[in-house]
Amino acid sequence: MDLRNISEVVAALRQRLEPVERSELLINVLEGQPLNARNAAVLLPLFEYEGETALAFIRRSETLRSHSGQIAFAGGGSESIDSSLVETALREAQEEIGLEPGRAEILGLLPPMFTAVSNYVITPVVAFLPQGLGSLQLQVSEVTELIIARLQGLAAPAIFHTEEWTRGGASHTVYFYDYGSYRIWGATAYMLNMLLSLLERS
Repeated sequence: MDLRNISEVVAALRQRLEPVERSELLINVLEGQPLNARNAAVLLPLFEYEGETALAFIRRSETLRSHSGQIAFAGGGSESIDSSLVETALREAQEEIGLEPGRAEILGLLPPMFTAVSNYVITPVVAFLPQGLGSLQLQVSEVTELIIARLQGLAAPAIFHTEEWTRGGASHTVYFYDYGSYRIWGATAYMLNMLLSLLERS
């Protein structure tokens, strides 16, 4: 597959992502999550940028108490006003970077993951932005930078590696992508890896 071709990427994801209707089931069958874990969702927005498929990340503010300065996808915890996790992802993206929900065409979901550090079960929501990002307004208290990354560049084997870390006596694999001067790691890198693996599947 040509990852630079947005039409090919979107067509493949429509077939391979989980449908949004399965969000609760996917969470219920997720292993290793405690009973008090909170639900959260992040938005993985794909769009065409300078003739290639691109993905948008944010750099979190250095003043935040958790994950300060890290590169992430826009998103956050589910609120009572959200009718679904898709709505959570869209609301948070609007609050954090000013992305208008109407610009996003939801393609589907990646499998949820549990993060012990923040006690969240995070559902990655993948969207296509046919008209691009539009006019954005970053929430400066939470976001210091919007990062546009070419999907083809993110898939380069040379920028990816894993490490084995031990936490609470248990070993787990941590993912890393060194994209230019940016280091994408942890939960965000894991979600990126799931997306790329899905696209690389023949």
